[in-house]
Amino acid sequence: MTTTAAATTATARRRARTGGPEDRSGLVENLLGWTLVVVIAMFVTQLGLM
Repeated sequence: MTTTAAATTATARRRARTGGPEDRSGLVENLLGWTLVVVIAMFVTQLGLM
């Protein structure tokens, strides 16, 4: 492996974030998730599907 290839691989690893345990956006992500759940529940209730 060359130095250029190693540097490219390291950069790609940093960019390819998957939201794993190291991501620290927990509060905002939780709030947005629960907001989405509530909006979908309100939409389903208005349609009378349940």
